[in-house]
Amino acid sequence: MLIILDRDGVINQYDGSYICSPDEWHPIPGSIEAVARLCHAGHRIAIATNQSGIGRGYYDVDTLDAMHDKLEGLVEAAGGCIDLITYCPHHPDDYCRCRKPRIGLLEQIRTHYRLDSLNGAIMVGDSRKDLEAGVSAGCDVALVRTGNGLDTERHLAERPIPRVQVPVFDNLRSFADALLASEGWQKQIESV
Repeated sequence: MLIILDRDGVINQYDGSYICSPDEWHPIPGSIEAVARLCHAGHRIAIATNQSGIGRGYYDVDTLDAMHDKLEGLVEAAGGCIDLITYCPHHPDDYCRCRKPRIGLLEQIRTHYRLDSLNGAIMVGDSRKDLEAGVSAGCDVALVRTGNGLDTERHLAERPIPRVQVPVFDNLRSFADALLASEGWQKQIESV
């Protein structure tokens, strides 16, 4: 199965401030191991992340690459692999096609894997933008409560995404636990 992860607030700690250097990039406890476990089980991992800090001039592509090198190195040290990282470098006012909730990043992922669709893939995020992008691209979606996830969960209770069940997990580790359990993923969807 293809699993598409948002980055900030899903894999790494995020409090709403821009992460502008590898030294400021810190994984959420258990997230690196969760990615490695998913890889060991045969799942493919891709990342789709909005990085408007580039468009705002807070950091450059080389700095972003260094953050992603750190991420990939930690995942590889845990025995996993990230196949692909896609990112949107644009300022929100640019109205580009790749910034989530638009689906440009997910289309890049679909093209990379030479898939006709993303049906059956899972988009895991901490924000409504992540979930809306996933739904629009044909993915199943899951919300984690880390990063912006608690606020997103509260807002979804007030204004759900039409015709979509969104299973909610405490963090990426609990998502991986449920998915890797023989019936965990389906039970979580049915309980929503």
